[in-house]
Amino acid sequence: MKVRDLYPLITTARLAAVRDFYVTHFGFAVAFEADWFLYLVGEGEEGARGATLAFMTPDHPSNPPGPELFEGRGMILTIEVGDVAAMHDRLTASGAPIDYPLTREPWGQHRFMTRDPAGVMIDVVEQVEPDPGFWPQYMPG
Repeated sequence: MKVRDLYPLITTARLAAVRDFYVTHFGFAVAFEADWFLYLVGEGEEGARGATLAFMTPDHPSNPPGPELFEGRGMILTIEVGDVAAMHDRLTASGAPIDYPLTREPWGQHRFMTRDPAGVMIDVVEQVEPDPGFWPQYMPG
């Protein structure tokens, strides 16, 4: 059986704020929205559906009960982009919090981190060439 979709479902009381954050900064579209549930879809390659995210309020009526309200710990959402410096400039100019500065990492990422209004840490990355010799030291055998 093929998996048709896979997405995090994050519990927050700030549905409108997270909707506006992902639509404004990352180009997501609202695929479904109710007063207690939000499903966002990014544009994929050649117009195909891309990444998906979902949010729900802590007082949601669905079954089974849970999960608990997300408190901003224990999760990082990575979003890969083609120009991380431009994305960094855009989020900085909008007043979004920058929790980790724009950094070129030796393992082959240029990245920075921000938080969405629900408290989810977002690692915005662009893949770049790793430093020579970085990965061989971590390879098995």
